[in-house]
Amino acid sequence: MKLSEKYNRLNVAATISIFIVGSCCFYFLLNYILIRELDEELKSEKQEIESYVVLHGALPEVVHTKNQYTFFKAAHAPLETVYVTGKHNYDGEEEDFREIHFTIAVQDRTYLVNVATPLEGTESLLQAIIAITVAMIAMILLAGYIINRVVIRKLWLPFYETIEKVKGYKIADIYVPVTEGGQIDEFSLLNQSINEMIAKVQQEYNALKGFTGQAAHEMQTPLAVIRSKLDMLVQDEDVARKNGQTITDIERSVQRLSRLHQSLLLLTKVENKQFSLNERVYIDQVVAGKCSEYDEMTEDRNITVSQQLSPTEIIFHHHLADILINNLVNNAIKYNRAGGTIDIVLIGKILTITNTSRSGQLDPFKIFKPFYRSETDGEGSGLGLSIVRQVCDTAGYFVGYDYVDGKHVFSVKFI
Repeated sequence: MKLSEKYNRLNVAATISIFIVGSCCFYFLLNYILIRELDEELKSEKQEIESYVVLHGALPEVVHTKNQYTFFKAAHAPLETVYVTGKHNYDGEEEDFREIHFTIAVQDRTYLVNVATPLEGTESLLQAIIAITVAMIAMILLAGYIINRVVIRKLWLPFYETIEKVKGYKIADIYVPVTEGGQIDEFSLLNQSINEMIAKVQQEYNALKGFTGQAAHEMQTPLAVIRSKLDMLVQDEDVARKNGQTITDIERSVQRLSRLHQSLLLLTKVENKQFSLNERVYIDQVVAGKCSEYDEMTEDRNITVSQQLSPTEIIFHHHLADILINNLVNNAIKYNRAGGTIDIVLIGKILTITNTSRSGQLDPFKIFKPFYRSETDGEGSGLGLSIVRQVCDTAGYFVGYDYVDGKHVFSVKFI
């Protein structure tokens, strides 16, 4: 759930709760005030009756009006003045009335006086005031909700722009700072922190990339010296006869180190974008050529290779295309079992290479990382598939891995 949506829900829930509680409190408070006003009117009427009795020594004449009814009744003893609300049928129709009951002495006789005022006008006024108030509050709430949605969306726009730039950021790309947060201090602080973090990451990445390239170049001289000395040992028959196995192990390690050296150099060149991707490459011809190069190896291991290649032209680089296909085909052979199969399909600029598995599924989260090797692979450098991923990322292609029915499936989308 988005922060703005959560805020809106909490805001609306709190607003509605306050609206309901406030409306109820306002209703009872207004009702109390109006009743008190009626009580004041009834009290004034009581004082007028008492003044008339003092002045004339008799009860006033009973005159019923639409807004007031007065009744006199003999009483046995004085009573306290009380205010009551009840229903009466004074005019042929039952209505709610507010009444005052009090006693008055007239010429040694005590009378109970009942003055009643209908509540119809008060209730109508109360309902009108409540309706108007509720309508105004509802309109204010609705306007506030709409304004909040529009304003909050506009206020959060710099945040989403920052997120989009961060999502599209690649460490190998030229650094493009995220936009400032406008007049929002929090967003400005966020963008400043992201800019500083990206700058540090790129600085460390460039230092590591430079170290890798420099180390790969520095390896050339020691490797050449080792090969030269090894050739001298091989030419010495006595040494070769006594240390044949040792020399063979050294030669195998040197070859492996040489492959690692070449792979590191290639990774450095790809990361530094030293290849111009502007050549027309017929990828179906590259695949067919690579399969022919590995014919002898597949025949020795009795691996059956099937090809379904449609003519496919892409804008790429011949050398990178050769490296990409070579690593994928070599990987399909290396991780295959004797007597297995390799199925290569190229249709609609989508290349799929499927091979039977020798040792089960590879780790899909680590397979394209540098120096990852399965437990049964002791010969590889662990850079072949990493180079495939780097080449595809540089060209904007997609490469994926899956394991289906005991087979490794690698796919490349040249789109």
